[in-house]
Amino acid sequence: MTMQEMVTFYNKLAGAHKYLVGFVHDGKVYYVIVSFAELVSFLKLDRAPSKRGGFAKLRVRLNAEQRYALVHSGRALVLGEAEMLEADAHYNKGENFEKAVTELLAGERWEKDSKPFWECGDVRLDGEEIQVKLDNAELTNEKVLSRRLAMLAAA
Repeated sequence: MTMQEMVTFYNKLAGAHKYLVGFVHDGKVYYVIVSFAELVSFLKLDRAPSKRGGFAKLRVRLNAEQRYALVHSGRALVLGEAEMLEADAHYNKGENFEKAVTELLAGERWEKDSKPFWECGDVRLDGEEIQVKLDNAELTNEKVLSRRLAMLAAA
């Protein structure tokens, strides 16, 4: 599957069409809410190790210029100090980020779940489903997309 095919299929399947993207800049965690079109400019094609199947993956990866531009334009807002990403050792940085977003921005108690991206976003803000991703997070992969498309075709 090409990167363009993965992007297209992901967008068609997604339960949320806004994205809250977080990143670290100068020791602070920033976030910005973007549309899918803007999110695409942050996506990079990656591959799983051959031991794990070697399938293609889409990752959210902001480069230094993108992070700098978002911070200095005022679009990116500070969520907290970078240490918040390691606040709870039971969770990885992405989960700690999602927890902080849910509790600080949505004012709700966060609980880890495994709902697929086609059902809903990770958080609901101002009545909208929003997918939460920290810089370097996997958005989706070829294996997940292929399985979901096969399930839909069989239905």
